[in-house]
Amino acid sequence: MTTASEENVKKYLAYWFQLGKKVIFSKQGDALLPKPIFEGNHYSRSFEECWQRILSSQADSYLEGTDQTIQQLLSPVWEIVDCSRCSMPVPMQLTSTPFPFCSCQDMPDWPNYDLPLPRSPVDVSGSLHNICQRLEADDETE
Repeated sequence: MTTASEENVKKYLAYWFQLGKKVIFSKQGDALLPKPIFEGNHYSRSFEECWQRILSSQADSYLEGTDQTIQQLLSPVWEIVDCSRCSMPVPMQLTSTPFPFCSCQDMPDWPNYDLPLPRSPVDVSGSLHNICQRLEADDETE
């Protein structure tokens, strides 16, 4: 379990965006789904613009199919945990005892393990560097 910091809330949104869930801005009635979500090993410009709109909006915004506003999730009384059904990130109030409602509840075909699972941005160059270091270490031990 992790406290719902800005980075955790961004990750939560990115995972659900990959499954087609949108952010709803209650006053304007706008629904946003940034595409693409990633550019290389970081969030895309479209995602970051959506995130900035969430942070600067005077109105509440929330993930489609949820009851908590993103503004509530950014408060210290929320944490992000994994859904026991699908392992997707789901918010839970720190004072709650029952397991939280997950956005997967209205998705009858989810989880679908035949599809790639949602993910965070990947630092490809860092991963390749680590593989090279391990290979070099293996060569030295032989």
